[in-house]
Amino acid sequence: MTHGTTPYGTPPGPAPAPPTGAAPRNGTELGRYLRARRAQVSPAEAGLPAGTGLRRTPGLRREELATLAGVSVDYYTRLERGRETNPSPAVIDSLARALRLCGDAHERLHELAELASGRLSEPPPTTEFTVRDSVVRMLDALRPLPAYVVSPHNYLLAANTPGRRLMPGLFDWPAEQRNITRYLFLHPVGRELYVPWEETVAQSVAHLRAVGGRDPDSPQLAALVGELCLKSPEFARMWDRYEVRERGGGVKSFAHPKAGAMSLTYEVMRLARTGGQRLVTYQAEPGSADEAAMLSLDPAARTAPPLP
Repeated sequence: MTHGTTPYGTPPGPAPAPPTGAAPRNGTELGRYLRARRAQVSPAEAGLPAGTGLRRTPGLRREELATLAGVSVDYYTRLERGRETNPSPAVIDSLARALRLCGDAHERLHELAELASGRLSEPPPTTEFTVRDSVVRMLDALRPLPAYVVSPHNYLLAANTPGRRLMPGLFDWPAEQRNITRYLFLHPVGRELYVPWEETVAQSVAHLRAVGGRDPDSPQLAALVGELCLKSPEFARMWDRYEVRERGGGVKSFAHPKAGAMSLTYEVMRLARTGGQRLVTYQAEPGSADEAAMLSLDPAARTAPPLP
């Protein structure tokens, strides 16, 4: 794999070997996903009577989910345990309805079924860490808007000046550690920067689950997940929930240590022919206090004095 460098920082090198058990194989990932999502649906949510006695299983039992989906208990048990690897799209849709899955979560169930069956014969493109020169120039042209490029697994590959200053301390780490999800959980500033922190990190983990589902055997993803599960019980808990959500834009609120409080609108754009790189840009309402705080991140901005 070719690694390029940019004026905004060097891309990460090869990922370390994945820790034991950090990434499930294709044949069991579907079952893990089904078990995790089954545990999150209560009988009441599924329209079932509460019943009597103590339930030892959180959420739905296997037999309850099988009944709701219109399949036999034996078939569903084999599916969850990885012994049945060729469910039809109709069965997957029935399971998705019973599990109350929609949007990205529903699509992920289909992707995992394709992986289990072998219908998805070719893995997705490997992550490419070289940022094209034209993209680097575009980042600079976007100033004073903060902007950066990330890999599918949220490694920060390049950023313009306000993009770097938006996340204090991230660029103090070696290039191979500059992962935004890692920053959120393990960097002291990352744990204070986003408001509310819990909502932001939940979205980041759900996004990582979404992109990871396409290539669950990725050594880079395994290494990242293994480290975060070991060092952050909060990450491990969120990862085990199997929430999936692709990010396409929204609003983030910051408690920036120098720029102060600000809420910025962000957009996420996929870059063609990059193996999944995304360009992320931020902006604020013109003339607002949020814009003034954002502009203070760029020393070249004429409308606000540079930060010390």
